[in-house]
Order: sequence, then structure tokens, then C-alpha cells
Amino acid sequence: MNDLVHAQAGLYTSEERRRRDASPWTLVQGVLAPVQFLVFLVSLGLVLRYLATGQGYDVAVLSIIAKTLILYTIMVTGAIWEKDVFGVYLFARPFFWEDVFSMAVLALHTAYLVALVTGALGPHELMLLALAAYLTYLVNAAQFLLKLRAARLQAAGDCERTLTVDAPIRGSLAK
Repeated sequence: MNDLVHAQAGLYTSEERRRRDASPWTLVQGVLAPVQFLVFLVSLGLVLRYLATGQGYDVAVLSIIAKTLILYTIMVTGAIWEKDVFGVYLFARPFFWEDVFSMAVLALHTAYLVALVTGALGPHELMLLALAAYLTYLVNAAQFLLKLRAARLQAAGDCERTLTVDAPIRGSLAK
């Protein structure tokens, strides 16, 4: 039945949309996502600089660690948000594939930290692993941007349907 409700209602049911709008974690996600993206852009530049010139290894490593810590923060707060809105911490139907891919993003970022701490990879290989983690992050970010767009389109459609349904009522009240 829940699948049918989502198929008919779109990304959010009206109750889920109410919970989303009421959750303080919605704002947290809205702030953390662009912060993470900015840290990613800076870090990506530093990683590419190191790979191209061999300079700036330490600052590139620090930027990757910062990006990873922000990723962990957004994943934990995102799971709390998902629980607030959908009643589950992860893999709610509307965000199932985004959550699945998020696990790959987490795995690669965590693999980077493990390899860094254990010395399992050299500097060049670490930077390549960071790039792989960043590529998965970009795909995941695109998934979430598409969901954000779908939510906005759904909200606009809901508003349009409300105006269409209310129009005959407003017309009869004007008489």
C-alpha cells in the first residue's frame, strides 16, 4: 500500500511533506549540503594540484579529511532527517537508490582514511582513491539534486492542482 501511495503522490505524501517542513533537520541538510560542496571543490583543486605538481600534499590531505568529516556529519543528520520524515533511518522508498549510492561514497571516503592511517597506500595512490571517492560523491550529489528538483516540481504541481480545484469555488463566491 505504501508503494501505491508514493506512486500516486510523488516523492512525498502530504503527511511526509508536513513532517519534512516541520523537521529541524531539513534546515541542517540545507546548510550542510552546500558547505560540503564548497569543501569538496576546494579539496578537489588541492588534490589535482598535488597530482599535477607534487606540491601541497599535507594541505590536500587535510582537505580530504575535512570533506570526509563533513560527509559523516551530513550522513548522520540525513539519517535522522529520514527518520523524522519517513520513519526509517535509511533506505526510505523515495530515497532508496540515493542511500545505496551514499554507502559507496561513505565506503570510499572511509577507505581513504583507513589507507592514510595505516600507510597502506602511497601519496599518489591516496590521491587517486580520493578522486574515486569524489567521483562517487558527485554522482550522489546529482541524485539528490534531481530529488530536490522533483520535490519542487511536485510542490508546484500540488499548488497548481489546488488552484484549479479552488477556482470554481472562488468563482461561485464572487457571484
